[in-house]
Amino acid sequence: MSASYRLGVDIGGTFTDVVLMSADGVIFSKKVLSTPQDYSRGIEAGVSALLEELGIEASDIGEFVHATTVATNTIIERKGAKSGLLTTKGFRDVLEIARFRTPRLYDIHYKKQDALVERRLRLEADERIAADGSVTRALDDADLEAAAAVFEAEGVEAVSIAFINSYVNGEHERRAAAYLSRRLPGVPVTASVDLLPQLGEYERTSTTVVNSYIRPVVERYVSSLKARLDRLGVKAPLMIMQSSGGVAPGDAVARQPIDIIESGPAAGVLGGQRLGEKIGVGDMLVFDMGGTTAKATVIENHAYAICPETEVGGGAALGARMIKGAGYPVQSPTIDIAEVGAGGGSIAATDAAGGLIVGPRSAGAEPGPVAYGRGGTHPTVTDANIVLGYLNPGALVSGELTLDVKAAMTAISSLGEKVGLSSTDTAYGIHAIADATMLRALRGVSSEKGRDPSQYTMLAIGGNGSVHACSLAEAAGMARIVAPPVAGLFSALGMLFADVEHQLVAAFYRRLDEVDAAALREAVAPLIDRGLGMLRGEGFVAPESQAVTVFADLRYVGQTSPLTLPIPAGDDGLAALLAAFHAEHQAVFGYASPGEAVQFVALKLVCRGVSPTPRMPASARRGAEKTVARHVRRAFFGEAGWIDTPVAPRSDLTETPVLGPMIIEEYDTTIVVRPGWFAARDTWNNVVLTRGAA
Repeated sequence: MSASYRLGVDIGGTFTDVVLMSADGVIFSKKVLSTPQDYSRGIEAGVSALLEELGIEASDIGEFVHATTVATNTIIERKGAKSGLLTTKGFRDVLEIARFRTPRLYDIHYKKQDALVERRLRLEADERIAADGSVTRALDDADLEAAAAVFEAEGVEAVSIAFINSYVNGEHERRAAAYLSRRLPGVPVTASVDLLPQLGEYERTSTTVVNSYIRPVVERYVSSLKARLDRLGVKAPLMIMQSSGGVAPGDAVARQPIDIIESGPAAGVLGGQRLGEKIGVGDMLVFDMGGTTAKATVIENHAYAICPETEVGGGAALGARMIKGAGYPVQSPTIDIAEVGAGGGSIAATDAAGGLIVGPRSAGAEPGPVAYGRGGTHPTVTDANIVLGYLNPGALVSGELTLDVKAAMTAISSLGEKVGLSSTDTAYGIHAIADATMLRALRGVSSEKGRDPSQYTMLAIGGNGSVHACSLAEAAGMARIVAPPVAGLFSALGMLFADVEHQLVAAFYRRLDEVDAAALREAVAPLIDRGLGMLRGEGFVAPESQAVTVFADLRYVGQTSPLTLPIPAGDDGLAALLAAFHAEHQAVFGYASPGEAVQFVALKLVCRGVSPTPRMPASARRGAEKTVARHVRRAFFGEAGWIDTPVAPRSDLTETPVLGPMIIEEYDTTIVVRPGWFAARDTWNNVVLTRGAA
């Protein structure tokens, strides 16, 4: 048998999701508890169990794609490498100075997070390159030797190099990187000129330091995962999902791990965008609720927004996209995702005033919700949903995870006594408070950016997304929801639709009116050559398999924040680019100044490897699906009270809408159809929920 299967694996804070898809769109899946001590162990267990169940040989897998939280977790948990920084004399404190911005504006006691490199390991070289690229003070090898001796004596595990103005002339950084690499064998060295050669001293240094801090950890993780795949007999190359929505080889990601900080959430968004193209829905709000966090992203006209910068390490509860200043800036292309600390494992408790709060603390996979029977003692959102009758009281994932309903009831009841509520009202309060928290994320990408969420279709994914989708949509004023096949593992499925992609950047600090088409082509040519070389090295040799798009970061002279725009082809591309910049500036900032000079800040390249066969099948269906037996379960729906609610599998639905309440139960997720909502199934096997008239 040929290698005809594609395998996607997504690691979450609670579950590890494994999805296997055949060439004709048949989907097999496995959901296992994550193993935080060594996430690759959970991957091996899940993949091995699924292959054994199906009787499929590991050699039949032609593609292995993976999304991981290891980069983010390394920073959040402060478990990165002991790092050193070499910078220009006088600039060792740039990480401390940072930006004048905090997540809590009026909190005089707020303390910024410690820099990822201790001050004593931030060393200086007496070198200087001017803003025009000329060398005003040559780099002395004696400074490099002194720095190497300190790093060696201190047992530094990774080194960053960030010299002032290196983005216009990287000669000194490259010399320093070569010297330290020879002098400190086995210690990875990251030079900012190879990672982010563009204007922005603090942002460039922060990005380089974050990359160095997590690089040894990610390198070990990739190596460990490859070894486990070898033991399983999986010969397909390891590909890893990037924050920008593309995939890249594991070795490339290990060298530049800043590209996978939002790896998992990006897979769900990419899958949603491709699904929207398939079913003709161009405007979506992607709602992804897992066990630890909930994420939201807007898709408009079949496209998602890319942010040039994200923050990491500030805590999921704050939301990197919604509140700035809490984490470490990383300038790597990232899908615009709002994230809040609300998931199935979010812990419910009381605050100092005796009120009910939910999250951001999470029970995670270990010990997990009380009902999991793994030592958890604090009630969670999942426990509340079990008490409300939304989730199967016997077991989840088709019986593979048995539940202790009595323990969940006891935990909810005990919390209710503290706040003076019945068990039912306490559970429904937990559900509603989780909704309110997640509504922040939905509004963060819609109404807070001038968009009306009622005009969008919600794509509900993640293990808990479809449980909360109807109540959350009601709060947001939305009237249409799509729950795709394997919604609870959709990130693992979505990454199988992604293309191989690389994003490159080069400094180009010039006024637009001083640049002609020839000069622009000359500046772009090295980027294109480098990008095409990377694609050819990965097997995309034919010209038709290579797709290249060039972008420019532009701003008015004197501004701080640039806008990223594609550069139109042709000799009149500069004029079209200028007109597009003024229009985009008007749309984003509310004004344009056509009389002001515009300048380039950087050039960027996106190069994609185009597969000869479609990445997404014509339709998707489960294989070897264990369907729930039709029955009736009492469920609580707020003002409507307790209702005897039909429970059925997805396959029971047709294109004819059925009025709720009802519960659609399947292996990886549960779809709660509230009273007043209709449910139907379309030709791509999506469950489509509509509010009001069918």
